[in-house]
Amino acid sequence: MISKKMAQTLNKQLNNELYSAYLYLSMSSFTTFIGLKGAANWFMVQYQEEMTHAMKFYDYLNSQGEHAQLAAIAAPPTEFGTLLSMFEQTLKHEQFITKCINDLMDQAVKEKDHATQIFLQWFVTEQIEEEGNDNDIIARLKLVGDSTQGLMMIDRDLAARVFTPPAAPA
Repeated sequence: MISKKMAQTLNKQLNNELYSAYLYLSMSSFTTFIGLKGAANWFMVQYQEEMTHAMKFYDYLNSQGEHAQLAAIAAPPTEFGTLLSMFEQTLKHEQFITKCINDLMDQAVKEKDHATQIFLQWFVTEQIEEEGNDNDIIARLKLVGDSTQGLMMIDRDLAARVFTPPAAPA
């Protein structure tokens, strides 16, 4: 059983994850529109990951005898500029999510909520990966600069990303 305060902050993060999915779905649509189908695929996979993250919070709340509560999701932007700008926005958003996860972990530690700490550890590790991936892509985009050929090579690489659902806990 978790505290009401913990349930409230976990619900808030559930909705943050849904906004993340919404944001990446919008980015996927925008990159499709501007002809970067590889980037569109990358952002669609990111959307699928964020939906999985949201469902993890949903399932955890329900497993702890709490009610997962859905709030209104703000409309994401619909235009994003260059691909480099998009990935810089993606990194900034993931840094916000990392802070939210860290704040949740701090609360779980303070409340001596060991079950929630174990649950959140997966997200701590996931955020390291998320920010690392974004930083790698940003570095590559900066390297190619204004080269259309370089951008097309990166777009082709982004097309190879495949959604892999996280393994179920043992």
